[in-house]
Amino acid sequence: MSIPTRAPVSDSLRTVRAACPHDCPDTCAMQVSVDDASGRVVRIQGRAEHVTTHGALCTKVSRYAERTYHPERVLTPLRRVGPKGAGRFEPASWDEALADIAGRLKTIAARDPEAILPYSYAGTMGLLQGESMAARFFNRLGASQLERTICASAGGDALAATYGGKVGMLVRHFAESRLIVIWGSHSIASNLHFWTFVQQAKRNGARLVCIDPRRTETADKCHVHLQLRPGTDGALALALMHELVANDWLDHNYIARHVDAAGWVALRERVQAWTPERAAEVCGLDADAIRALARDLGTTQPAAIRLNYGMQRTRGGGNAARLIALLPCLTGAWRHRAGGLLLSSSGWFASVRDDAARQRPDLLAGRVPRTLNMSTIGDDLLREASPDFGPKVEAVIVYNSNPVAVAPESPKVARGFAREDLFTVVLEHFLTDTADHADWVLPATTQLEHLDLHTSYGHTDVLLNEPAISPLGQALPNTEIFRRLAAAMGFDEPCFRDSDETLAAQTLRGAVTFEALKASPGWISLPIPDAPFADGGFPTPDGRVRIDVPGWGLPDFVPPWESVASAPELAARYPLAMISPPARNFLNSTFVNVKSLRDIEAEPIVEIHPDDAAARGLADGAPVRVFNDRGSYHCTARVSTRARPGVVNGLGIWWRKLGVRGTNVNELTHQKLTDIGQAPCFYDVLVEVEAAA
Repeated sequence: MSIPTRAPVSDSLRTVRAACPHDCPDTCAMQVSVDDASGRVVRIQGRAEHVTTHGALCTKVSRYAERTYHPERVLTPLRRVGPKGAGRFEPASWDEALADIAGRLKTIAARDPEAILPYSYAGTMGLLQGESMAARFFNRLGASQLERTICASAGGDALAATYGGKVGMLVRHFAESRLIVIWGSHSIASNLHFWTFVQQAKRNGARLVCIDPRRTETADKCHVHLQLRPGTDGALALALMHELVANDWLDHNYIARHVDAAGWVALRERVQAWTPERAAEVCGLDADAIRALARDLGTTQPAAIRLNYGMQRTRGGGNAARLIALLPCLTGAWRHRAGGLLLSSSGWFASVRDDAARQRPDLLAGRVPRTLNMSTIGDDLLREASPDFGPKVEAVIVYNSNPVAVAPESPKVARGFAREDLFTVVLEHFLTDTADHADWVLPATTQLEHLDLHTSYGHTDVLLNEPAISPLGQALPNTEIFRRLAAAMGFDEPCFRDSDETLAAQTLRGAVTFEALKASPGWISLPIPDAPFADGGFPTPDGRVRIDVPGWGLPDFVPPWESVASAPELAARYPLAMISPPARNFLNSTFVNVKSLRDIEAEPIVEIHPDDAAARGLADGAPVRVFNDRGSYHCTARVSTRARPGVVNGLGIWWRKLGVRGTNVNELTHQKLTDIGQAPCFYDVLVEVEAAA
């Protein structure tokens, strides 16, 4: 079945409907212009008619064609001919690759299919090229399951526990808010289209507050910046509640009708101990600033919170997200369409996504394989077989991810992938740090070369992505690669012959069908009420917000694993807290090898406050070594008040081989997990910094 494209705009230029594939809440609707005479993409633009995209793209995605036509693109199957990690390969045919891979996997599966592990995340956010045919393949195989936690599970699980699902206010209504609290988000860099609505609200007189340990460009443009210590967001939320109660800035009617009554009684008692002075000491803030924010939240309507995932990458991130999610419930902010909170809108899509039809868990046929957490891949690849762990991991198939660069405690991850007895297959566009360790690298298509469907976690539209050009070289969509692997393995179930169009039709249901999406401008908006929780109706069993959650109890402040206060002996050796937010022109590790973007970032850096730099004799631009017991990261010091005293900002995520001495910031992170969601604690790290030779 062919997908119709838009009408030609000239004799040789046609436009194609597309969607941004990357891990970003905006999920832009795009228009790709193709010169049919040359068969090349000549322009990528945001769709002006799409309410959220409104014609704009971030710097990264606007250069996506540069990535697709990159001279180092992998365009043929590659077989390793050198030591693991050296990146030495020879080209091979698809038949050779599939036969060898299937033979190796069959041998391992005959012993124990759980010794085979898939590893994937959000290299594409597409429903088809993500977990569709791939999920079917691994379910049929009986391989180990992967717990995909590396980005958002702490906050996502916390939000679902509180509201009953990952749901929130509609992003466009932030333009009408009178108070906007941007919490744990560098919106200009990571949520550009939301920022446009914020700017509209600001022009109309809205007050903007940023809560972030780093003084970002977003913080620069807000009226107030609360530069708290990493991992102390829960303490701040408790103190805000203390002030709401003490000053009776509460919507008692909304609480009585729509909030867990017993939980509220208990939480109200708990917050009595969290005075602004106590929270100020924990957070490193001024107590009056906490009082002022509480007053703004309690007396301004409509007030909205844009919570993002930066704040939940610490030990207590889940509890902090629960506490923050309760704030608009206590003030009645949900009564207004421009009030409430947005962390993720992905739960709204449950009514139109049939994930079981797409992934086919029935292919497990009653088996219950073990589940391994992607955030502990460094430890798990180095484990031997045991009754508790199960079989040793003998094979890893990586797609839509680059774990050697992005997973925590990368020295262990690299050692695991360097095992000579580990069979590794990587589906990729480039020879990444992970691909360098592969036995086989299989060429995958980019977003411009395949069909896909996209939902979002920042808005409520389903989007279509059409293939704009034919696949370059011998590249194949992930779906086709797993179809061919299934055939080579002898899997004869009819579902492994489903085309991408059939997968798309099976994936969508209810108010949005594939046929309707094809007939649309390229997107269909879900029918979500403007003020979805104005009269309660949260997707919990009783429609009320939950405070006392079975198994988790009341939310509370959970201190970081590593901080001066919680680990004083460790802090005596490593006195600086470190966070590792993304560099503005990278998206995780995806765009690091795009030269125009890497030239903007110039080099790996760590931001350090002038007081901390002076105490260590460090000048701006000096080469430094950032280190702890786990490893050393070499980079350049940027002496700046973007870092608060006692905290350094290691901007990431550079590919290790493009960094200094083959390292990146994950040399220093650990594999301990969050309180909720079993997610990594990337921003919960102690380090020291010294001059490097």
